[in-house]
Amino acid sequence: MTATEHSSTAPSTPIAHSPGPSYQDLLDADTRPENVPVVLRWQRWESLGDADIARSRYTSREFHELEKEKLWSHVWQMACREEDVPEVGDTLVYDIADLSFLIVRSAPDRIQAFYNACLHRGRQLRETDGNAHDLRCAFHGYCWNLDGSLKQIPCEWDFPHVKKDEWGLPEAQVGTWGGFVFINPDPNADSLESFLGELPEHLAKWPLEQRYKMAHVAKIFPTNWKVVQEAFMEAFHVVATHPQLLASIGDANTQYDWSGNFSRAITPNGTPSPHLNFVPTQQEMFDSMSDRRLDEPPFVVLAEGQTARAFSGEGGRKRYAAVLGDESAEQLSDAELSDSIYYTLFPNLHPWGAYNRIVYRFRPYEDRHDMSIMECMFLEPYDTSKPKPPAVPIHWLGVDDDWTDAEELGMLARVFNQDSFNLPKVQKGLPSLRKDITLANYQETKIRHFHWLLGQWTSRD
Repeated sequence: MTATEHSSTAPSTPIAHSPGPSYQDLLDADTRPENVPVVLRWQRWESLGDADIARSRYTSREFHELEKEKLWSHVWQMACREEDVPEVGDTLVYDIADLSFLIVRSAPDRIQAFYNACLHRGRQLRETDGNAHDLRCAFHGYCWNLDGSLKQIPCEWDFPHVKKDEWGLPEAQVGTWGGFVFINPDPNADSLESFLGELPEHLAKWPLEQRYKMAHVAKIFPTNWKVVQEAFMEAFHVVATHPQLLASIGDANTQYDWSGNFSRAITPNGTPSPHLNFVPTQQEMFDSMSDRRLDEPPFVVLAEGQTARAFSGEGGRKRYAAVLGDESAEQLSDAELSDSIYYTLFPNLHPWGAYNRIVYRFRPYEDRHDMSIMECMFLEPYDTSKPKPPAVPIHWLGVDDDWTDAEELGMLARVFNQDSFNLPKVQKGLPSLRKDITLANYQETKIRHFHWLLGQWTSRD
């Protein structure tokens, strides 16, 4: 193990915190403190050391090949949502590096994942999503049933050496949680339930399977996938990258935790950043929360005595009353409706908790170590006494496209543009860095945790 790799043993050291109220202090001041979910009181943090991270993890083709061999071929990874393949015969193509999988709803209660290649001469069985009666290769017409069993061999007389019962399509493991469909190419991998650990308990109060995909935007970046992912794993960058948010975001007061294969950050909103040398008014805080720029009128004018945090909570209760019912909505705390509660499930899924609808996924673009895909989904609660609304199709943005072209993202698109300005410049700067990557011990906990796990996976026999 090199000096830039993390040890698998996490030493315990004290946590340094920024000045200002802790997140737990803010929960104590909630307008409904008795309704604050227990999971928001949960704290678990151990030091992951202070070793630098090898910059070759972001720049090296060799490390990309190592990820293909050791990570993507063996890890549980989110392929799609269940509502992406709602009907029997629905198919979806999931690509990761040089591997392609075909996700198929083969029966009303069964989803399978096949390697997306014809067993004859290797052509992809399908390149696009859609419904199919069977899985037929467009090259020579070899055909499989939806469950992967061989259906037809053209000119079967010429293939006496092909045993039909041995020519089922090879499969990856499939598991579901929270409405997500996960696959694992490793037939010997532990169960998805084991991999998830305590994560389902964390999100049990806000079940993601009871939400539907109302937005799904993907953008291609000229950067390694980890460069993009790590920009969305901490609030440390807000002070320089998103200064318009400082009046309303406790960026340096974020609480970070980790356990097993997941980590969490909770960034409070409706409270000023410790970086400010003045105290903003409640109106200024609320304008900042709604990303109002200097030339724009206030989104709403607060009444005298109203706080930005409490007003945000009250607005959220009114919004979700139609879905949850008046009584259930009234029980929601300000924290659930105001704060950024963002999880990372190793290696690349980022579901947000409570009533922030965001889910991120990051992965390599095609088989490139220097290009990637960032996806943002909005998962919206719905009235579960009615059928789940259909999932929207994915909206693709190219390298040079602006996030604001995706109007469905609202104010978040402008924030993403600020991030997008930096990230290609990180990739361009890394080869000139004469050292490895240095991380904060606490504020970049989620990144340290990711690399700690990545080091374990890529060093496995």
